[in-house]
Amino acid sequence: MRMYIVLAILAAMLCGFAFVLQQHAAQMASPAGFLRMRLVGTLIRNRRWLGGIAALMAGNLLSAWTLGHLGLSVSEPLLSTSLIFALILAVPLTRQALRRSELAGAVLLCTGVAVLSATRSVQAASESFGSFANWPTASIIAGLAAVLVVVGRKRTAPTRATLTGIASGLVLGIGDAFTRRSVEMLDAHQVTALLVNWSPYAAVAASILGLWLMQNAFSAGPLHSSLPAITAAEPAAGMVLGIVVFGESIRITPALLALEAAGVAAMIIGVIMVARAPAFGHLHIRGLPPTAVAHIREAVSPRLVHPVIQGPPALPRTQPEAER
Repeated sequence: MRMYIVLAILAAMLCGFAFVLQQHAAQMASPAGFLRMRLVGTLIRNRRWLGGIAALMAGNLLSAWTLGHLGLSVSEPLLSTSLIFALILAVPLTRQALRRSELAGAVLLCTGVAVLSATRSVQAASESFGSFANWPTASIIAGLAAVLVVVGRKRTAPTRATLTGIASGLVLGIGDAFTRRSVEMLDAHQVTALLVNWSPYAAVAASILGLWLMQNAFSAGPLHSSLPAITAAEPAAGMVLGIVVFGESIRITPALLALEAAGVAAMIIGVIMVARAPAFGHLHIRGLPPTAVAHIREAVSPRLVHPVIQGPPALPRTQPEAER
């Protein structure tokens, strides 16, 4: 189990670094590309964004393996520490100093994750009611994500980034559940059954959709508006499906229930405190080296660049009467 915990933390590190690298390029795109596939067509020509995608893919591969062996209620909180790794990379890029509140938030986040992980290993009275017949719960979560995207389109940039980020996290949480089911079948040596089963294809589709929503959230506003929403929504959706679908047990003793509630609260408060770091608020195009800025500007499609609105032509200057 320790090996999978280490792999989960390594996956969180890769994902956190990937979020920052993608945000640098995505926020350069015009809001006119919001929820349009041409946004990806623009970003795919940027090396920094491609580096972020490579890190994200590596992180997702590691997280997929841990999701199938640790359980969603253990692996999801561990993966939420990606926000801390994102902060570690954002600080030197923006040259912003860490404040005590961000450090306290990081401690709270880690404490919440540790408490949730520890309560899962305690032998105590528990209850389980999950079943694969409850997969329709995933469609309810997906419907909520769709509503958030529709509502977000009509809001200002920061709110749009937050709502789209929540939708992205919910969809990625659904993808995590599909991934766990696929890994379980692979561990059971049901390779042939896996190829004809719907779960791996659903996992790929959910991951692609979640990634697309993530890029739109990054382009809609600063990182501190979108990343906390993604970080909180993904484990929430994954843990719900872990309990409802996979039958992960719920501790029913009062002491453990209180500890789990405290762990969830500490994790959420820690995410919010870390997300308010100035490094995330100042993570924009001016934080890039000049060569990277020039490369991104060349990659942006002319159709996505805001047109420069020019005023009326200046009237010819007339000479004073004394000069005539």
